[in-house]
Amino acid sequence: MNTDRRGFNSPTSVTRRHFLAASTKVAAGAALVGALPRPGYTAEDNTIKVALIGCGGRGSGAVVQALATKGPVKLWAMADFFESRLQSSLAAVKQQRPNQVEVPPERQFIGLDAFKKAMDTLDKGSVVLLATPPAFRSLHVEYAVAKGLHVFMEKSFAVDGPGIRRILKCGEEAKRKNLKIAGGLMTRHNNPMAEAVKKIHDGAIGDVMTTWAYRVHGTVKTTNRDPSWNELAYQIANYSNFTWLNSSFIVDWLIHNIDVSCWVKNDWPISVQGMGGRQVREDPDQLFDHYVAEYSYADGTRMVAQGRLIENCWGFFGVQVHGTKGSAVLGEGVDVPRLFSSCNQTSENMIWRFKGEKNDPYQTEHDLLFDAIRNDKPYNEAERCAKSNLTAIMGRMACESGQKITWDEALNSNLELAPGLENLTKESNPPVMPDSNGHYPVAKPGQTKVI
Repeated sequence: MNTDRRGFNSPTSVTRRHFLAASTKVAAGAALVGALPRPGYTAEDNTIKVALIGCGGRGSGAVVQALATKGPVKLWAMADFFESRLQSSLAAVKQQRPNQVEVPPERQFIGLDAFKKAMDTLDKGSVVLLATPPAFRSLHVEYAVAKGLHVFMEKSFAVDGPGIRRILKCGEEAKRKNLKIAGGLMTRHNNPMAEAVKKIHDGAIGDVMTTWAYRVHGTVKTTNRDPSWNELAYQIANYSNFTWLNSSFIVDWLIHNIDVSCWVKNDWPISVQGMGGRQVREDPDQLFDHYVAEYSYADGTRMVAQGRLIENCWGFFGVQVHGTKGSAVLGEGVDVPRLFSSCNQTSENMIWRFKGEKNDPYQTEHDLLFDAIRNDKPYNEAERCAKSNLTAIMGRMACESGQKITWDEALNSNLELAPGLENLTKESNPPVMPDSNGHYPVAKPGQTKVI
């Protein structure tokens, strides 16, 4: 065993087989969780305090959903890089849940170290909602678990192999401390999707042979540069456009349907090759405007993930599945999943469509987390979320490099997109800087190194 610079005891090499085998131990270990010390509520009246770290749209939505769970909950502290974003979020949450917000100025924190200050105001057994750009996620999860806090972490959960390994360590430590971790892959908690996947697993379309995960739509815009921003502030405000912050479009945007595809297959890929580039995009950032990644499973079957952000092109947002006896269409972006007796998806061939009661999966993921906290149920999605995230990351690595990337290579890679992130301050230069013409470095297949 080695001890890395974060103080973790970690194996010198982690294999996909070891990674998959570890997940099967979760159920067996769950029986022991009840014997561990139970984190207490943050007040005698069973009120659960919540801190929001990252006050953008998704973070603001997450805190409203947390406050809407059963039992007394209060928003206690907030943190963001931008003062204006924190204040607009606070006003919006107050408007929707006015009696559950107790965030005076002394519990409003700004800056890259604001996450620590907000978490430090919480008692053990409180909840932290993490919704900053993904580059910071593993750092924040690590601090939360060390403080004895339950965690909701928005996707994506890491941007590279070292970040994934950090999330895995946090998940293990959380289990040891009987802390709950929920991840923002909300489609797993979507009733229509769960019923469709169960039918596929029960053999409704035979053995799954191929899945296609799509997110193809219009462009991703950049936010105009505020004169008061330095380069770091500009990139954080446009985190979707910078690889060190979000690990690319194929990771942070396509992750949901990559996750659904792996869920349908009930397995994780062993390798991937792909291609991508920047054909029409002229915005000053790092984005490719198209990606195609072809994944291979151990049994020889395939998954293809296709992402595109170009205007005036054919669009689709969902997952297509072909089996030996039929096909299916489902995934994020498909409200009503459908199964067919043929690969020809006509109304005559449709054998099932969801007709049950729909739910709000964003709300459900918080309902499950808070129910697990209140009733001391095992709940830890860290490992599964890390697997889906790693699947997306290895797709990015293949598209950017033009090389075939294995699961083990991606997981064990020591290449960090943002080395020294812990030491970054508001005045620091970001890991990526523009050249004299205002252009940022863009990956070049065949030349870019990803391992």
